[in-house]
Amino acid sequence: MSRKFFGTDGVRGMANETPLDPQTIVRLGMAVGAVFANGGHSRVVIGKDTRLSGYMIEQALTAGFLSVGLDVFLLGPVPTPGVAMLTRSLRADLGVMISASHNPYHDNGIKFFDPNGEKLSDEQEKRIEVLLESDLSRYAAKYDKLGRAKRIEDAQARYIEFIKRSVPRHFRLDGLRIVIDCANGAAYKIAPTALWELGAEIYPIGVEPNGTNINAGCGSTNCTLLQQKVHEHRADIGIALDGDADRVLIVDEKGKLVDGDQILALIATHMQQRGQLSGDGVVATIMSNLGLERFLESRGLKLHRAQVGDRYVAQMMREKGCNVGGEQSGHIILTDYNSTGDGLIAALQLLLAVREQECSVSEACHLFDPVPQVMENVRIDGGHPLEDAKVQEAIAEAETELQGWGRLVIRPSGTEPVIRIMVEGDDEMRIRQIAQNLASLLRRKAA
Repeated sequence: MSRKFFGTDGVRGMANETPLDPQTIVRLGMAVGAVFANGGHSRVVIGKDTRLSGYMIEQALTAGFLSVGLDVFLLGPVPTPGVAMLTRSLRADLGVMISASHNPYHDNGIKFFDPNGEKLSDEQEKRIEVLLESDLSRYAAKYDKLGRAKRIEDAQARYIEFIKRSVPRHFRLDGLRIVIDCANGAAYKIAPTALWELGAEIYPIGVEPNGTNINAGCGSTNCTLLQQKVHEHRADIGIALDGDADRVLIVDEKGKLVDGDQILALIATHMQQRGQLSGDGVVATIMSNLGLERFLESRGLKLHRAQVGDRYVAQMMREKGCNVGGEQSGHIILTDYNSTGDGLIAALQLLLAVREQECSVSEACHLFDPVPQVMENVRIDGGHPLEDAKVQEAIAEAETELQGWGRLVIRPSGTEPVIRIMVEGDDEMRIRQIAQNLASLLRRKAA
């Protein structure tokens, strides 16, 4: 069955347009509630980031859940990993995060967590999609069985304490100068508070949300301002979160950007040295750099590659018995501490490694030289150019040429009408030619 509502990370789209119009959202709440109701008054927690449309979506979802008899606990602005944690802590049957992550404010989305704080499986999402196309009135609660809604006033404080418990009790950040960019998003209060309470000298940016400035010129998708502020404040490190704080990128004291691959390498090898690494390696995605794979191999570790999307990384981590996984974009999943990507916990584990190694961030976070990597995005307005015979032939020829010294990944985006082409290899000029040739061919076929 083709998926009409769910993408790679929940339901996402333009605010107040299908599927994020109020009518569809109410039905979505009813359908999801029907799947997760366990008899009696089941409970669901709802968090959100700082987008203007979050108010509307929160109310529409609440109406849908209440109408099928679920009790709703409203968390207010809280990071996505905070919702995962509070779903478990409050013994909820379902967790919901209203966010479009790193997208601009006019987009929004709805992410769902099961009682274990884990993203829903493909099978659960398909079941919900079937219900959305059916008559939902049969799931409506009787007038005396409707759900109740209440606000959890201390949700942010609970999550701050949870974050701080992810590092040893004696661990402190005293004497460390940190610029923290909260992307005007869900962690705008939580992140600076947690780092300050651990002793750091904090210089916060992206902490003045107004409903329309989330991810606007700030956060992990645009680190230019953070790099400038690291220089300006002579900081030891810059930390960039995205709109819902489930991903993190780092800027070292020299102003150089550190991506998720380097973060994974540092945390994994630090845990390996401490005897805390589970499984035979690390889980990343097909987009992670070949340099990471080679580095891990040199340390006797494997790199397992999952589909793009943190829920697929988490699923493979469970299958392989690994406790470290993530994406190049900065989704870092450390299952010893949380069930989903957690930008703040990843940042603290990185700082723990830096402190124990008694070195600078730039020294700790440059463990390998990335293999040259070229990205091309081809917008498509319809059709299936990847199924074209000439396109498939060109892809096969490129893969044959790259065998042994490079990789090709070509896939439709799960969030945009584009086809993403990634080519990496030791010969930068040649991989650039391969990427451009494939992009040109796809543009002709998509026209």
